[in-house]
Amino acid sequence: MAEARETTTAHSEKIGALPIWKGSISIKPMVGGISNESWLVTDDRGGHVVRFGTDYPFHHVMRDRELMTACAAEEAALAPAVEHAEPGVMVCRYLNAKTYAEADVRANIERVARIVRAFHRKMPHHVSGPGFMFWPFHVIRDYARTLAKGESRMREHLPAYLALADELETVQEPLPIVFGHNDLLPANLLDDGERLWLIDFEYAGFSTPMFDLAGLSSNASFSDEESEALLGYYFDRTPERSLRCSMAAMQCASLLREAMWSMVSELYLDAPGTDYVAYTHENLTRLETALDTFYSQYGRTP
Repeated sequence: MAEARETTTAHSEKIGALPIWKGSISIKPMVGGISNESWLVTDDRGGHVVRFGTDYPFHHVMRDRELMTACAAEEAALAPAVEHAEPGVMVCRYLNAKTYAEADVRANIERVARIVRAFHRKMPHHVSGPGFMFWPFHVIRDYARTLAKGESRMREHLPAYLALADELETVQEPLPIVFGHNDLLPANLLDDGERLWLIDFEYAGFSTPMFDLAGLSSNASFSDEESEALLGYYFDRTPERSLRCSMAAMQCASLLREAMWSMVSELYLDAPGTDYVAYTHENLTRLETALDTFYSQYGRTP
């Protein structure tokens, strides 16, 4: 508790020292985020979100790339304005908007599909610097190396995870490369009453659109019918069996990647109030359910 209070005090002092405020400020911690901290700051101009974060090479997270992506998403009119940045800190305009929960995503599948597709299509025209490739099956394999080296409590399961990743990768439908968000939790979608916005670009990079679609559907607990609807809205056609199979397999891969993300976080992160062991267990349980569905519908690959 004392360490958490010291961190809070230190961040409050850093926020107060930023050179962008007009008049007096109020500072309030924001809920959410298990690998960074965000604060709502209000000054004479309105609200601002201050986000603290460092590089996490074990998660392939580099803050300079996150900042570049946030600025590019602002240029593409898909994300709030970036107002200030310095090492370890980024300040964005606060939107008086609703943060989506799972039920909100399920109730707005067509709108969500539209903004995801817009992100995929528009962002390559705005991002700059070295291209970053996010291929989920590489991430899973690299996490396995990190977990083995770190002597994770889960290391005896790594061969099974790697074999599963190979199996799920085999049935992926070849699709055009897009610039993906790659972390489409419901809370990363905001609704201001007129339109949707995207936030949090730690993992953004060139990828397959299927990872965003599968991650979104998995994170929002879509039914089979809702997942099929998402594919239909995104691709503007009734999804064929191979596309549905690819989606179901990637939903499993998304959950495996999230579980292994949590296993790695058990070793290297210590966010106040976050139980990474419980989060690992939650995602492995969801993975087991998703795999049962996948195998019952599409069978096992040879």
